[in-house]
Amino acid sequence: MLAGFKEFISRGNAVDLAVGLVIGTAFTAIVTALVENLIDPLIAGLVGQPDFADVWHITIGEATMRPGAVLTAVVNFLLVAAAVYFLVVLPLNKLAARRKQEDVEPEAPADDVIVLTEIRDLLAAQAGRGSTPQN
Repeated sequence: MLAGFKEFISRGNAVDLAVGLVIGTAFTAIVTALVENLIDPLIAGLVGQPDFADVWHITIGEATMRPGAVLTAVVNFLLVAAAVYFLVVLPLNKLAARRKQEDVEPEAPADDVIVLTEIRDLLAAQAGRGSTPQN
């Protein structure tokens, strides 16, 4: 039983998962700071409140529904997704495309193709001379 667990832990998938979890947790702090320090103040400047939770609410009896809170979550998601895309994903994709383009070298023709091309050109030149009428 312990040997199987040791094999599972030492496989790359478990290590990759652990690394992804740690990086994801660290990225959460970045996203939280982005929302609290940039997006919420932007919304507060436009609406007068840091979110839409209390902008629109419906009271039925003692229950209060706040569709504005859902709208705040949607807006935050879209703004964070746009920021991540334009600030992280797009530059990394362009960098990867540039690296891929630099890695691709034009292939030189093989030696036998070069020799065959030269033979073809010589035969074409000889055929051109031989086919001209002589006086």
